Amino acid sequence: MQNFWDESKASACKTDLEMRVYTSNLLGQSDELVLHGGGNTSVKSMVDGEEILYVKGSGWDLVSIKAEGFAPVKMATLLEMAKLESLSDTEMVSGQKAAMIDPSAPNPSVEAILHALIPFKVVDHTHADAVVTISNSVNGKAHIEKLYPNFLIVPYVMPGFVLAQKIYEMTKEGFDWDACEGIILHNHGIFTFDDDAKKSYDKMIEAVTKAEDFLSENAEVTLGDIEPTTFELDDLKIDKFMHVNQTPLAVHYASQENLRAKVTRGVLTPEHIIRTKRVPLVVEDSDVEDALKHFKVAYEAYFNAYKTDEIMLDPNPKYAVVKNFGVVTFGKTQKEADVINDVIEHTMMAVLRADKLGGYKSISIADSFDMEYWELEQAKLK
Repeated sequence: MQNFWDESKASACKTDLEMRVYTSNLLGQSDELVLHGGGNTSVKSMVDGEEILYVKGSGWDLVSIKAEGFAPVKMATLLEMAKLESLSDTEMVSGQKAAMIDPSAPNPSVEAILHALIPFKVVDHTHADAVVTISNSVNGKAHIEKLYPNFLIVPYVMPGFVLAQKIYEMTKEGFDWDACEGIILHNHGIFTFDDDAKKSYDKMIEAVTKAEDFLSENAEVTLGDIEPTTFELDDLKIDKFMHVNQTPLAVHYASQENLRAKVTRGVLTPEHIIRTKRVPLVVEDSDVEDALKHFKVAYEAYFNAYKTDEIMLDPNPKYAVVKNFGVVTFGKTQKEADVINDVIEHTMMAVLRADKLGGYKSISIADSFDMEYWELEQAKLK
């Protein structure tokens, strides 16, 4: 994992927020850390005698975020919210919004309460491919505990208030934050923190490098020189635009034995599901119409099994894995199709590597549904 720190650029930062923008952009430069709006960062600073958390605004990309992309929220309010026994999504959003000292700023990240709970000035959160690949393997818990003995390791729970509440309970009595080097969220991502922005960034790079080294030693994937088959793309006109991926990785992924079982095991990190759905359309012969019918029936069954009062989203797939051909992503715009392809590119390698560690294992189907139909995640797409 490359460290992009540039001392000359860092020394030009004159305020806490300027430095926060700079190091956030550094994290965003690495697709192996965050993709398309993923991850979040924050800095705590005093404003007129009151401690304020400047946290990434929902929907902003770390690679391009500017000062106006950070939401300034009163720390006291966030810490009080963390102590509550329950808090609905609507209550959390409105409470955070009301606690902002600049009403025109973007909505705070859904992880704002968690950022407030971590008692350090600078907090970095990414969905690092290498870390999530390891935690998404069947033996992930043991591997993560061995690799990160001084990290707080948290089993998967929903992001937002539920996650903040979980960490509050784990750390409220006698927890030694000074001895804690970071937080690993299983199937989700990693946090590092420090009172110095460079140190927090360095800790992230070092922690992810450790995971990358582990994968290089234990989960190396060799892509064969496979010639893709031909396929009539007009049969796959599910949306207006598409991105056709026939890289060696995509063709290798689409040429696996037991293809349907291998490529329908869930998302790499929870927030991906709002872009990709939980599983792709799998086309193993030329009958695309039958495959699409199978997908829609399965999606409706999934929805009906877990719904409460939600309205079903579009049951069409967001991408297809075509046997021996490659991967095709769909979108209402070319950008949407391209973004989904970026996500799937990272997912494919992670799945192949996790299989080298004994098997890939995502979050449960029930947890996937909760994430796909989570009100706050849907708001990001709007």
